[in-house]
Amino acid sequence: MTTTPPARADKAQEGNALGPLMRIGEVAHQTGLPIKTIRFYCDQGLLLSITRTDGGFRLFDQRVFGDLALIRTLKYLDTPLKQIHELLQSRRSGICHCNNVKSGLEHKILSLENQIKDLTTMRNDLQALIQSWQNCGGIQQNSIAN
Repeated sequence: MTTTPPARADKAQEGNALGPLMRIGEVAHQTGLPIKTIRFYCDQGLLLSITRTDGGFRLFDQRVFGDLALIRTLKYLDTPLKQIHELLQSRRSGICHCNNVKSGLEHKILSLENQIKDLTTMRNDLQALIQSWQNCGGIQQNSIAN
């Protein structure tokens, strides 16, 4: 007597302990990021797909959203991709690299504080310029409409 093997479920439907697996298009749809950006992050080692379908499509679990949120935040802070990669690797390794991570983040905070100081000075200079500006005596824009 021969038995037929059980029908194989689509990997995207199987999922794992962190929920169903998603193709790159679903991740893009849920995050608002272009598929091309997500592929780039994968190619740079910033994002890791869990597996691939038989057709070669990348599959991701729910952890991808946490990684993308961190990437987005660090990119907004002008963190170089190399440093983002190192932070993600530390987080994924399970080995405590707290001092390295803390040091990098503290350096970023100092950089931001310097930018804030510079921008505050620039704003104050512009406000002083506006207050010292003399009217030229010409026709003002809002009086033309009258």
